Amino acid sequence: MRSFFCKARLGALLALIAAGASPGGVGKADAAVVSFGTGGNQFQMEFVTIGNPNNAADTSGVPNPAGAVGYTYGIGKFEVSEDMIDKFNASQSLQITKDTRGTFKPATSVSWNEAARFVNWLNTSTGYAAAYKFDPSATGVNDNISLWQSGDAGYDASNPYRNSLAKYVLPTYNEWYKAAYYDPSNSTYYDYTNGSDTAPTAVASGTGAGTAVYNGQASPADVDQAGGLSPYGVMGLGGNVREWEESSFDLLNDNSSDVRGLRGGGWNGNLSALSSTSRSNDRPTFEWSGLGFRVASLSSSPPPAVPEPSMMVIGTLFGLGGLVAKRRMKK
Repeated sequence: MRSFFCKARLGALLALIAAGASPGGVGKADAAVVSFGTGGNQFQMEFVTIGNPNNAADTSGVPNPAGAVGYTYGIGKFEVSEDMIDKFNASQSLQITKDTRGTFKPATSVSWNEAARFVNWLNTSTGYAAAYKFDPSATGVNDNISLWQSGDAGYDASNPYRNSLAKYVLPTYNEWYKAAYYDPSNSTYYDYTNGSDTAPTAVASGTGAGTAVYNGQASPADVDQAGGLSPYGVMGLGGNVREWEESSFDLLNDNSSDVRGLRGGGWNGNLSALSSTSRSNDRPTFEWSGLGFRVASLSSSPPPAVPEPSMMVIGTLFGLGGLVAKRRMKK
C-alpha cells in the first residue's frame, strides 16, 4: 500500500524523536504527522505549520479583509482522501457517503455536515472535545449542527460554530486564505496559491513548483500529486477540488443552516476559481463531485490525559519569519 510519506521523510521524523521530540498531542499546532484509527483502519494526516501570528490582513481579495490570523495553527498538507473516509466508516457506525474514484483521490461529494462529523471523530477518538455540536438525538449523517451556547464548555462568542477546546477543525476563511495566498518569507499576499501573481501551469497531476490541477483535466489527481505547494508548503489549495470553509458565507457563523464558503477551484474548472478574489458558497447539506475538504489543527487545552495508543505525533518545527503583512502594488 502506498504511503504519502517516503522512507527518507519517515527516517528524518524518527530522528526527531530520537533527538527529544515527544509523541502525544501536537503541542502548539507544530507541523506533525498524526495517526488516527487503530489496526487496519489506521491512517496518517500530515499538518503544516502556519506561523507568523498577528499578520496583517489582505485587502485586495475576497472577502475583504481576509487572511489575518492571530495564532499559529496547522493545516492539512493534503486534502482528505477517500482512504481516510473509508477508514472512518470502518471505525464506527456513522457512515459518510462519497465518490469512489480511488484510494488516494480526494474525498468528494462529502457535505459540510459530513466533513464536520469526520472532524469531530478526529477529536473524540484522540481525547479532545468535539469541534461541532450535533444534537445527540440526530442520527442523520447530514443533519445540521447546532450553535454552541454560553453555558457550553468551550463556547466562543466570536465563533458559535467551533468549540474552543477542539484540536481538529475545518479551516475558517482566514485560516484557509492565509495558508493559500500569504508568503511568510516576504510578508506578501499573492493572487494565486503558487506564491505568484502569475497563473500556475495547468497539469493533470504531479508536484512541480508553480503547477496546479485545473483547466479541463479528466479527473482530480491523487491528493499527494495535486500540483505545486503554497509558500507555506501546502498542496492542492489551488485546483484539484473545491474545498469547504468552516465559515458561513456572510462570515457571522450565527445560523447553523447558513450557506458555507467554498474555495480553491477544481480539476475541470477555469483559472478564475483559483484566485484570491474567488469565493463561492453552498448549503451545508450540499454534496458535489467537485467538492472536498481539508482539516486544520489548533493548539488545544487541556490535552488528552492519556494519549491514545494508536496515535503517534512527531513534532517538527519550521522557523517562519515575518510579522507584518504588506500587499504588493498591483500593475
